[in-house]
Amino acid sequence: MNVDTVSDFLADQRDQAPEELQPSIIQFEDFWERKLWHQLTDALLEFFNHPASAPQRLQFYKAFILKFADKINQLKLVDLGLEAATQCRDDQERLTFLTVLAKQVDNENSQDAFVYATVAVARVRLDLRDLEGSRKDLDDAERILESFDSVETKVHASFYRVNADYYQAKADFASYYRNALLYLACIELSALAPEERRERAYNLGIAALVSDSIYNFGELLQHPILAALTGDHAWLRELLEAFNRGDLTAYDVLRGHIDSNPLLREHDDEIRQKIYLAALTESVFRRPPHERAMTFAAISADTKVRKDEIEHLVMKALSLGLVRGTIDEVDELVNFTWVQPRVLDMEQIASMAQRLGEWGENVNKLGNWIEATGQDIWAP
Repeated sequence: MNVDTVSDFLADQRDQAPEELQPSIIQFEDFWERKLWHQLTDALLEFFNHPASAPQRLQFYKAFILKFADKINQLKLVDLGLEAATQCRDDQERLTFLTVLAKQVDNENSQDAFVYATVAVARVRLDLRDLEGSRKDLDDAERILESFDSVETKVHASFYRVNADYYQAKADFASYYRNALLYLACIELSALAPEERRERAYNLGIAALVSDSIYNFGELLQHPILAALTGDHAWLRELLEAFNRGDLTAYDVLRGHIDSNPLLREHDDEIRQKIYLAALTESVFRRPPHERAMTFAAISADTKVRKDEIEHLVMKALSLGLVRGTIDEVDELVNFTWVQPRVLDMEQIASMAQRLGEWGENVNKLGNWIEATGQDIWAP
């Protein structure tokens, strides 16, 4: 494209653009003529990020940006391509557009941009319900990501976001949970719209409850994303907090929400098993280490599990690594030697502080007793 053609194209686009965007297009021509590619790229990104530019993005990309695409930062080129792709007619056209973009940036010195574009392709395949193709793209992207010493955070964020969406589509709740938290660790929550924060908090909470491998909710409860669970969704945070402290009474109060949620209702038996395990670990945690030999009857009272099901409950907790210990079937006694560390709420911290205080008092008493009974030995 020669200078005159560029001038004609930009003049035509300027006439079509809203008044507030026309100065930007005039600036494009100045940067183009002076070969200021970095400044031109940033000006285009600002232009593409303006909502009013939407109708012109695809045309700008195809007729203008591609003419100097090899001269600019390839990661920013993908950013421009992603914005342009939002104006494709449908997902199939978008898939073709982004696949070409990914091939264009597949060079030795721009593998971060290639990963970024490949993940975008995986996202569209996911929208088209091509889960196998999406998984292949994500696996290819992950292999390259693992070879990087460092990469821009937005590349990791895009990968974790689409990877989480993939696992959500596959109903692999534990993998969704991990990738969704990794995605949130890569971004500023303020960058998400309030509705998206609510949705992500809700999906994370549901995934934690129905997953068959997540039994500790402390990390999630500490995450600021849960602040979005207000109003009609406040019950979910309360339910997660009840699980974290093994609160069977609160669980019974809130279980109506489980019955009204199709996914939670489908996993009702597993969720009930989780609250029993949470009650067991909380019961063990609250006891001083020297008082953790518990009878089946005591465990039944603390967990509301029938006495004939206690052995199965304890064996489940042992197999999951939530506790350690031994079971004496004859005497119906469990000797717990360890309970999984976890994030504590204020009530649990207060309980631990009380136990530490009692321990300190016992140490003082022991010291006083030794001093009183050993006076002849300790005398100088």
